[in-house]
Amino acid sequence: MDSQRAGYHHGNLREALVQAGVELAREGGPSTIVLRETARRVGVSPNAAYRHFSALPDLVDEVARDSRRRLAEAMDAELERRTPAADPGLDAVGRLTAVGEGYIRYALAEPGLFATAFPTGGKTPAPEQSGQDPAPDEEGDEVRRGPSAILQEALAALDAAGLLAEPAATATFNAWAGVHGLALLLLGPYAELPEETRESAITDGVAFVVRGLTTAQARS
Repeated sequence: MDSQRAGYHHGNLREALVQAGVELAREGGPSTIVLRETARRVGVSPNAAYRHFSALPDLVDEVARDSRRRLAEAMDAELERRTPAADPGLDAVGRLTAVGEGYIRYALAEPGLFATAFPTGGKTPAPEQSGQDPAPDEEGDEVRRGPSAILQEALAALDAAGLLAEPAATATFNAWAGVHGLALLLLGPYAELPEETRESAITDGVAFVVRGLTTAQARS
């Protein structure tokens, strides 16, 4: 609390409120984000919070952006852990696989933030055909690289290797639908799977999605 108050006095109240909202979302998803509670956790009055966020949806949107940023970092971390392949086609398949597995593992590790990043009601971010992120994080005129951009980079590598079986827009939608659906299954009906079985479900499920996006040449 002291460090948060110190941050406030240095002009960081908005970011402190967002991070308090992140912690609330981590505890129970977007429905647990309450503007008055974020103010209480930071140690300021509700009126001070309302000067930065005129309504609760504004704060929820900021927390959702932060959640998507964290998801992008998890996907990048999964990419960094993989061993590059000398063959461009095999390497592209490996990159797409890592992107999918990173997406699902973030969902399982941070279910509250994952639910906040992609809410089931209202404005739900989805991949754009333009190739930009669905709801990019903005700082001034700069746009951060987010989950959609990471996915499309992986699909572009597959396409460059001549192994993408579908148009880019269709592949983006199908890839997103496949990994997102698997994540929701593992968070819902299959949440009680033993860890070993769950890991197999992740690897097998992502492999199935990747096979569906690649040409017969890649699957041989």
